[in-house]
Amino acid sequence: MDDDKWINVDPRTKKLSLRFRVRGFSRQFYLSTGLTDNRRNREILRSKRDAIANDIIFNRFDDSLNSYRPKRLLAKESKESKLITQHSLFELWEKFTQFQEKQLEETTTRHKYKVIAVRIKKFPSQLVEDAPKIRDWLLANYSQFSVWETLIFLNRCCEWAVGSGYLTFNPFVNLQIKKPKRKSTKEDDYKAYNIEQRDFIIKAFELDHVNGHYADLIKFLFFTGCRHGEAFALRWSDIHSNCTRIKINKARNLFNIQKGTKNGKRRTFPCQQGSKLQSLLIQLRENANSSDDLIFRSKAGFPMNSDILGNCWRQSSCGLGVVRQLANGGKLPYLKPYSTRHTFATLAITSGVTPDKVALWIGDDVATVLKFYCHPESLSAECPDF
Repeated sequence: MDDDKWINVDPRTKKLSLRFRVRGFSRQFYLSTGLTDNRRNREILRSKRDAIANDIIFNRFDDSLNSYRPKRLLAKESKESKLITQHSLFELWEKFTQFQEKQLEETTTRHKYKVIAVRIKKFPSQLVEDAPKIRDWLLANYSQFSVWETLIFLNRCCEWAVGSGYLTFNPFVNLQIKKPKRKSTKEDDYKAYNIEQRDFIIKAFELDHVNGHYADLIKFLFFTGCRHGEAFALRWSDIHSNCTRIKINKARNLFNIQKGTKNGKRRTFPCQQGSKLQSLLIQLRENANSSDDLIFRSKAGFPMNSDILGNCWRQSSCGLGVVRQLANGGKLPYLKPYSTRHTFATLAITSGVTPDKVALWIGDDVATVLKFYCHPESLSAECPDF
């Protein structure tokens, strides 16, 4: 037998361990020994390895591994198992989240950690010692990426819990799976509407009795190509007095939290004198009460977010959104709400604007503009009115 397939050095404890798989079991078996790595102790492990291999051959393998553990480790692990049940996995995650809130960006904590919390509530067991069962359940119910991500977070949580005295050991440390390769980007994610389709969508929003309130926002997104969160964060103090310049230096996320732009770039968007965009801003400003007002709000008066935009674009509890209705009726292809950005950039390039200017206007880099916003199907489009 090859030692490399059985005998390992635990990276955390620096002690020798046995790690192996047995046909008929989905999980990998791991046996800690507490032995330091030297020639004599490796010989001891070889004997242990051979004994386990023989038990596997003769169908007497003890999958609890208790038959193969030294008595002193069994006593220690018995004590640890009592300590490990003091807190449920969800309780540990809540404590870990509270600790992380002091160190991580608020958006990360409130979004990603909330997703993991919801996932933990669905686990078949809240006992931390059931980590292998939880790992197998995740593999059966989620994508490989979601499983990889969840196990990474659980490992971090339990490592923190060990250091904080809530656990005596981390049961997830050896349960990580290989990170899945990122799939190529879906082509539809970077398609754009031509100018006729863009104007058709705008007109449909203006005439829609349910979602007509959002027509001005849709126009603004198509006319500027800005990221949606950047539009949601705009206040009248960011608009020049004659509505020919727009300062874009912040964004607002799903949880109504304001932060910097995606890549930290601040920019000023030029708004041509007499353009549709300038006319739109002048019209909207008539209803503004102060320079601190948000430019775009929901129909109910709440700050805008991606969920609200998604509801009026594709579907909500009230029915199909405007663009989804048009697509279902065969009027145009369905593209995601973010196509407003791709449409602006594509129309700008096909009308002769250089990629470096487009990159400056939308707060991106030239390489990204060239890679994602040069759509052949828009080459016949007319020049947009910036």
